[in-house]
Amino acid sequence: MSQVDFKKVIADAGIPTTEAGLKAAWEKEVEAQGAKVANTSSYSPFWRVMTALVTKPVLWLLDFLCLTVLPNFFVKTAVDAWLDMLAWAVNVERKGATKARGKLLFTRALPDGVMELEKGIVVQSAAINGNVYQLITTAPATFVVGQLQLEVPVEAIESGSGFNLAPGYYAILPVPIPGIVQVVNKDGWLESPGADPEPNDQLRLRVRNQFSAVNQWHTDAVYRAMISAFPGVRPDGVYFEHGAPRGPGSANAFVLFDAGVPAATYLEQINSHIRDQGNHGHGDDLLAMVMPEVPVTVAMTLWPQPNLSAEQIETLKTEIELFIRAAFRESTPRDYQPTLTYPQSRFSFSRLAEELHQQFADIASLRFTPGVDITSALDIPRLTSLKVNLQ
Repeated sequence: MSQVDFKKVIADAGIPTTEAGLKAAWEKEVEAQGAKVANTSSYSPFWRVMTALVTKPVLWLLDFLCLTVLPNFFVKTAVDAWLDMLAWAVNVERKGATKARGKLLFTRALPDGVMELEKGIVVQSAAINGNVYQLITTAPATFVVGQLQLEVPVEAIESGSGFNLAPGYYAILPVPIPGIVQVVNKDGWLESPGADPEPNDQLRLRVRNQFSAVNQWHTDAVYRAMISAFPGVRPDGVYFEHGAPRGPGSANAFVLFDAGVPAATYLEQINSHIRDQGNHGHGDDLLAMVMPEVPVTVAMTLWPQPNLSAEQIETLKTEIELFIRAAFRESTPRDYQPTLTYPQSRFSFSRLAEELHQQFADIASLRFTPGVDITSALDIPRLTSLKVNLQ
């Protein structure tokens, strides 16, 4: 997104924006007023006082005007509280942070007798990028006679998207429970994803979308505004399928989730809001669904730089795998930010290779197999197998 140089805009209007330009303007104004100043050098006591008392405060005001006030007048460049005010003007509010909610699977050693689990049991992950994420059970649960495994509802200790970890990450009981041999978050454990306070770029997209939705006819923009108002849903993560897939007046909205696909109950909330609570157009039949997934297998041959130790090579291999998994929208213990996969787009392995070289200086060369770009329609590629082969 190109940015406007507001200081240049002011300069083009004839207003000096530099210390030299302001000094020249003062000299011209002094001369116009009939005053005579013999010493106009930079070391002149008069001009040093003028610079200290007038020029510098004017430069401060110009910087504040050009770098803060003017950019925050426009949705394209506004940030934080300024953007909140512009969003309020079109009846949009920044989404707040939410806590991740779901279910963990507890397994006990013996199926004999009844075993009760109290509310407030803490389960945590291993250290991930220096952070330990914790969940807490929100209701008591009971193993009946003969039952070895039990799903227990949990909630994140704090708000944030970092708690939306992939299956298998929550597996540690900081306080052991007698009789419990395992606890884990299995596939589909997440019912409602955690979310950070809505970042500026996503709020900006929703504000822009609101201009298209202002007539409140049930166009794509209106439905996108409804769906993206839910925590964990990005405004650019809603894709529509038209053409009456279920008959006249029907359409599908495929929702893309960045970290872990929530359980069906979360999408039921969206569909209930649209379909059951009357928030749809006359005769409309819109159904929100999870973005279809396409399984992909990725293999990479790696040539590390010479003279690396065996430990350094193994660490490099592990980090490269995490980087690739991040590109395919998987939760990882790192904060890598590669180019992500998207529906209706081309995922370039040459671009991924370039980013890997930029991220890891210890890579001498690499090659993806087969290395053919992934072209997505209304679907999202998901890794089923990833292998990095050392050469």
